Amino acid sequence: MTRLLILLMIVMFAQEALGMSFLRRIIRGFDRLDTLYIEPQHYNLTVMLQTTYVIDQYSIVSQNGQEMRLSPDPKMKIGPYVGWRWFFGGYSFDLKNLGFSNDLQKRELDLSIYSSQIGVDLFYRRTGSDYKLRSVMLGDDVETRPLEGVPFDGVSAGITGIGVYYIFNHGRFSYPAAFAQSTLQKVSCGSPIAGIGYTRNSLDFDHQKLQQTFDHYLGPGVAQLDSSLYFRHLQYTDYSLSGGYAWNQVLPNHWLVGVSGQLSLAYKKSMGDVDGDAAAGFSFEKVNVDAVGRLGVVYNNMKWYVGMSAIVRTNNYHKSRFRTNNTFGSINLYAGFNFGMKGKYKRKLKN
Repeated sequence: MTRLLILLMIVMFAQEALGMSFLRRIIRGFDRLDTLYIEPQHYNLTVMLQTTYVIDQYSIVSQNGQEMRLSPDPKMKIGPYVGWRWFFGGYSFDLKNLGFSNDLQKRELDLSIYSSQIGVDLFYRRTGSDYKLRSVMLGDDVETRPLEGVPFDGVSAGITGIGVYYIFNHGRFSYPAAFAQSTLQKVSCGSPIAGIGYTRNSLDFDHQKLQQTFDHYLGPGVAQLDSSLYFRHLQYTDYSLSGGYAWNQVLPNHWLVGVSGQLSLAYKKSMGDVDGDAAAGFSFEKVNVDAVGRLGVVYNNMKWYVGMSAIVRTNNYHKSRFRTNNTFGSINLYAGFNFGMKGKYKRKLKN
């Protein structure tokens, strides 16, 4: 009988622990603030218009120092966004084609979630085939200026990933103040940050088409692509531990500048196929250094806000035969206003 009572008490405790009150305490813990440093959001709803400039650059360097840097033409997007408390979403249109891309392979999703205690980055990118050669180095005796700006559809890259990081001084330092416009930083403050991440990367590379491009624009036989770049497909997964620091600088008249940087030690495990022959493939396990940087400049008087934010990531792959670097991100310009004041702030105004 005693054992049965103990079992019933354990079940009742578990039910209570899993109840809404317990979950509510956990959720509220993510945004627990020191109000001497941070002013909480007074409103439930927001409407914003945002313009986004997309950053995308890929570079490939061979074993013998040949280097190609590629990027698509600059792209601007604009669109409306709406938010309710933690939930924020919208849709942006490509200004060149009003949201209808001629490149069906090109897809992008880049989402960052900022709470006081924990941040989350989600990204999914398929670059398509709209790259252009921006700079090419094939040796001191080869003039490569005729290749600058030449379209090259023989490269396409993909990356899917998630990063989660913890803000240690979350009670006094507010990431949302600089990047989500949902709080106000009242006193300049910073915080160490640390996180974990996972990404899956792919690269398709048509080296034969690149050699044909060299022959067409430079002349047959003028430049020969390094044989270390004779591969067609590369895939690798990336497990990372990151650390860094973030700082919010409070300026007069409701202005704020926020900046942060994280370096990560990324353990990369890959399998590539050389010239389409799986039997000739190669694999490696290696640790590389990747990075994430953020910058935010915002005016926010709690009712109206306007500002700029940027997030840039760089992802590296190193092998004895060659190395690659993919730098991607976005720069956002936005303006919006909050409405639907929370009840407790309405009562304060009445009093």
